[in-house]
Amino acid sequence: MKSYQVLVRGSGCVGRALALALGAQGLRVALLGSEQPTAAQREDVRTYALNAASVALLRELKVWDSLPPDARTPVHDMAVAGDEAGSLLEFSAWQQGVAELAFIVDAAELEQQLAVALRFAPHVHRVDAPVPAELVALCEGRDSQARAELGVRFEPLARGQRAIAARLVADQAHRGIARQWFRAPDVLALLPFDRPQPQHAYGLVWSLPEQRANDLLALDDAAFEAELNEASGGAAGRLSLASGRASWPLSLARAEPLLGPGWVLLGDAAHTVHPLAGQGLNLGLADVAALAEVLRRREAWRPLGDERLLRRYQRERQAATWAMGELTDGLLRLFASEAAPLRSLRNQGLSLLNALPPLKRWLTGRALGV
Repeated sequence: MKSYQVLVRGSGCVGRALALALGAQGLRVALLGSEQPTAAQREDVRTYALNAASVALLRELKVWDSLPPDARTPVHDMAVAGDEAGSLLEFSAWQQGVAELAFIVDAAELEQQLAVALRFAPHVHRVDAPVPAELVALCEGRDSQARAELGVRFEPLARGQRAIAARLVADQAHRGIARQWFRAPDVLALLPFDRPQPQHAYGLVWSLPEQRANDLLALDDAAFEAELNEASGGAAGRLSLASGRASWPLSLARAEPLLGPGWVLLGDAAHTVHPLAGQGLNLGLADVAALAEVLRRREAWRPLGDERLLRRYQRERQAATWAMGELTDGLLRLFASEAAPLRSLRNQGLSLLNALPPLKRWLTGRALGV
């Protein structure tokens, strides 16, 4: 039996990225998880909004430049509207002094290119069962069985909402503009994309109360499109479905503890946030970058699974993941309320923030990961 230094459990984007990052350091890595995509993964309609820090990590791992051009679409501008006329918050890459605010990336294509890169990683080996290792990194997602077996508390705080995702085609060009509507009680996001039609496609993420989401999912395509076009008000042109619809429940959760002797949690196994800010995978890839750097800078005599070493990773990531979780949950509760005073306050807040360029630049910088 081969001797491994790190066992990575989970072969989603976070697990694969971690295996590549640690393998690049010369560590002997075992990756536990299927290489072959399931039927659901092959038909994945999700898109990821990746910030500058995530792109930098993927470029370092030799994955970013292997993505097909139509699988990564730059976002140059973002328009966030409230539920009252005139309430609008706008962000611009030009004002921020960057080439783009984010990239919208095909979820399935990113996983595939990570898998391809792993085939050329000599220090990473696929295993089909757990193997002994100095450090076990759990990247199995929000339903991690190994996390439960360790006795880690992970109690999702449900908000009674559900997300709907799909691919759309519009009769107007998207021009690199991401559009989002914060309303009571839903959050609608249209993410500019180039699949299946360059300059005319979007990734849809629509967060709604559970019953309303189920009602929409039960509609045929034509009726769903009618509801969607009414909700978007024609701002992106006439929208048509270009895929099936996917759906999942939304919740906020943080694992406690995050680590122990010889093990550590990353990605959705460690924390989940609402998709309204598009930061879920960004948080997971930031976990990867932080843990890889902690292990790279460890003292030569210190074991990889040393709990004091792993606490350096926790100190690096705990505040950022807590803040993003609280921010997204707070925004959700604020915009889900239909109370008239709160409605007026939140809409005024969007317009006020739009008039404060320094604060806008600061917020954009946090989202960009720079």
